[in-house]
Amino acid sequence: MSQTAYRTHHATDVTEALVGQKVTLAGWVDRRRDHGGVAFIDLRDNTGLVQVVIYDEEVARPLRSEFVIQVTGEVRLRPDGNENTHLATGKIEVVAENIEILAKADALPFQVSTALENESENKLPGEDVRLKYRYLDLRRPSMQYNLKLRSDMAKAARHALEDMDFTEVETPTFIKSTPEGARDFLVPARLVPGSWYALPQSPQLLKQLLMVSGVERYYQLARCYRDEDFRADRQPEFTQLDMEMSFVDQEDVMAMAEKVIAAIWKVAGYDVQLPLPRISWQEAMDKYGSDKPDLRFGNPLVELTDYFKNTPFRVFQAPYVGAVVFKGGAATPRRQFDAWQEWAKQRGAKGLAYVVFAEDGELKGPVAKNLSDEERNGLREAVGAEPGDAVFFAAGSRESSQLLLGAVRVELARREGLLDPKKFAFTWVVDFPLFKPTDDPDDDDVAVGHSKWTSMHHPFTMPSKDWIDKFDQDPEHAMSDSYDIVCNGEEMGGGSVRIHRDDIQDRVLNVLGIGKEEAEEKFGFLLEAFKYGAPPHAGIALGWDRTVSILAGTDTIRDVIAFPKAGGGRDPLTGAPAPISDEQRAETGVDYDPDEDEN
Repeated sequence: MSQTAYRTHHATDVTEALVGQKVTLAGWVDRRRDHGGVAFIDLRDNTGLVQVVIYDEEVARPLRSEFVIQVTGEVRLRPDGNENTHLATGKIEVVAENIEILAKADALPFQVSTALENESENKLPGEDVRLKYRYLDLRRPSMQYNLKLRSDMAKAARHALEDMDFTEVETPTFIKSTPEGARDFLVPARLVPGSWYALPQSPQLLKQLLMVSGVERYYQLARCYRDEDFRADRQPEFTQLDMEMSFVDQEDVMAMAEKVIAAIWKVAGYDVQLPLPRISWQEAMDKYGSDKPDLRFGNPLVELTDYFKNTPFRVFQAPYVGAVVFKGGAATPRRQFDAWQEWAKQRGAKGLAYVVFAEDGELKGPVAKNLSDEERNGLREAVGAEPGDAVFFAAGSRESSQLLLGAVRVELARREGLLDPKKFAFTWVVDFPLFKPTDDPDDDDVAVGHSKWTSMHHPFTMPSKDWIDKFDQDPEHAMSDSYDIVCNGEEMGGGSVRIHRDDIQDRVLNVLGIGKEEAEEKFGFLLEAFKYGAPPHAGIALGWDRTVSILAGTDTIRDVIAFPKAGGGRDPLTGAPAPISDEQRAETGVDYDPDEDEN
């Protein structure tokens, strides 16, 4: 709907078909150019730009960048040679007959013009400044595109799910605190002093209750909240596309999710070939050093544990030794290899061992002299390297070493320009462990329960069929019916078959060290529901911010969220979080003391 009280057309609606006609436009002054008696302004709205010609200097003189104006004028073709092929409206212009200033703008803290020619002017300020003035940052075309893409993706997902007979159901924002792998955000309940609501980390228990309720196919774009230590590209509040189904297994959910993903990617003009490939969690870790492998490029890890089983090199006398090839790396200067050491130390490693294979085949580097002749002679063939390559090594525990090499693999690809944001490599990662140790130094999730084991996904994940009868006897090796969808090295989402039998749920909670009394206190309402006929059910949730970010090709999820938080959960725009007044504090009951109440 272009026609409103302030306009007859949007900017990009003005085409050659309107030549000779009068139009009224409204938007912002993107920039102004004066050419001796005639001025040109680029008028910008959320569709794009159109050039306006002003022959009256008195009218043009007051106009400044980001003034909000209304323009009425006649559409004409641009003179020969003045067309702008980079602009959708580049063949026409509007000759202004009347211009009304609707709102003035002060000098801007940074430029948002879409037509800056000076590259140095076009550099954005730091993110804190962008977030403080987010309303200006969002005027930029790339940000407008991201918001529109996000909206179109949601529309496509809804249509795909509705075509599969899903029902959209909203679940509460104020719930009871339940263990889900992170800290809860807590809200004092003024009407019940000393009691608190929790903001949901996910609708996990609520959607399972919907399955018990007979809502066989549910979805929602759910707001979720996690009080986590700040890490890059995470937000304390985020959105997920939540989907759950009854009377299904893992294959049914994955097939459904693939249709949703294909519909979402279609919005941006991409055809996703189904079915999507799969890889087991163990294979992903062994080959790519990540449970969310980036498959846009090859260069898998090479395990050398057996190769070095009799090594004289003390560093390689470890439970695991692995390597990744650095193509053409032999030409790398020593100072750059030193920089790689610092890069590894920033990731918690002691360093990054390496060798180089010179063009003449000679083995060089700090590690080379520590190897036996037999190890030196067969190493190039063992790792699949060629003369002129280098090889990075990691040795130690299997998981930490693989994680380091996986990071090296991706960093090498990044430096070689192999991470094309317009190329999408999807894979399902399946066959996850059911549990993981609570003392893993590489894991910052909050443990669920009080034992040496916590849930790999969450406490309501069904053990795989092969482990139903014995998962609690051997938690270290127990497997689950869970699955993650990965794209370009990012976990887009994950799900699992849920536990619907109370006997299995009790055994899982026992492994986690959650006793009956604690279970009843934290999620007794779910366990109670299971007693009244819970259907087999399974589901998946896509991290919506991450999914939009991948399709938009942005470096951070903050660029696809209208008003994100900065580091530490701060909001530079509104100043949140902020102290509250003494009156507010007293009213909320934050300091309520039940002992004082009794007195």
